[in-house]
This record gives sequence, C-alpha cells and structure tokens, in this order.
Amino acid sequence: MTQPASQPASQPAPPVTVESYLAGLPDDRRALLEALRAVILERLPAGYEEGIQYGSIGYYVPHALCPQGYHCDAKQPVPFVGLANGKAKVSLHMFGIYVMPEVAEAFATAWKATGKKLDMGKSCVRFKKLDDVALDAVGDAVAAMPVADFLARYEAGLSAKVRAKRAKARQV
Repeated sequence: MTQPASQPASQPAPPVTVESYLAGLPDDRRALLEALRAVILERLPAGYEEGIQYGSIGYYVPHALCPQGYHCDAKQPVPFVGLANGKAKVSLHMFGIYVMPEVAEAFATAWKATGKKLDMGKSCVRFKKLDDVALDAVGDAVAAMPVADFLARYEAGLSAKVRAKRAKARQV
C-alpha cells in the first residue's frame, strides 16, 4: 500500500546518542566532529554534560545543576556548546561566548592568530573541513567558562521578567 502524498516516506529515527549521531555522518564530517568533540571533552569544565540536544551533539548544564532549564524551553537543559552537521558546513554553536563577551574576544583573537579564516556570527562558528578549525582556540574558550560562571552570566543576561519567573519557580 502506498502512503498518501501528504505523508513523507519513512524517515530514519533521529539519533538519541552521540555515537548514533556520529555513525550517521559521512566519513569526512565524522572525522571533523570527532576531532572537535575530543578537544571539547578534554577541556570541558566539570559539571557540563554531553548528549543529543536539538538534534545534534550538545554540551549543556544538566537540570541537576539548573532545575529551571533553558529559558526558551524549560524541558531542555541550558545549552553551552553544540556541534551540528549541516548541508554545506559544520557549525559550532558556542552559547557560552554569547553571554561572556571577554571569552568571545579572546576566542576570536586566538583563532585569527592561527591565520585561519573565522566565519562567525554572534556565537556560531562555521567551517567545512578540519584544516579550517583552530582547535586550540576552541579548547581554550570552552575551558574558560566554568559552569558556575557561565550560569551566573546566563541568568544575569535574562530579562527581569524571565529572571523573576525563574526565581519564583526555584521557590516552589
């Protein structure tokens, strides 16, 4: 029996583990993400966790440390870093540098000092191959953001209304 045109054909289930995410990638992209992952895991301060978040590899503050979760979706832990394979590029989402501009500045300076091109928005870095990545700059930026410091800056950056709502939820 054929499916109605309005329903897509059976699609593979989204990955539920980092290993299954990586296993579904082409070899070149897998090697790139595995190299980034190794640097991040080596330099990741205590308290963050790794898992699948928003359909890609994520490093985040677990609900055990921040029960209110992410202000945009309380069911999600607070994101810190994300690695995603896109159609044309790989992206490194560094939410931590969004709330810690001094780390963002040091990161950009260190990256540019390598002579590699930095294709970056406010906190998202894009690249196509491993040779394009300044791995030491990534590791240094990750290491510069302990969980307590990151959470304090994250919370301080929220609007007064959101902070009040989160404070009230902590009291319950």
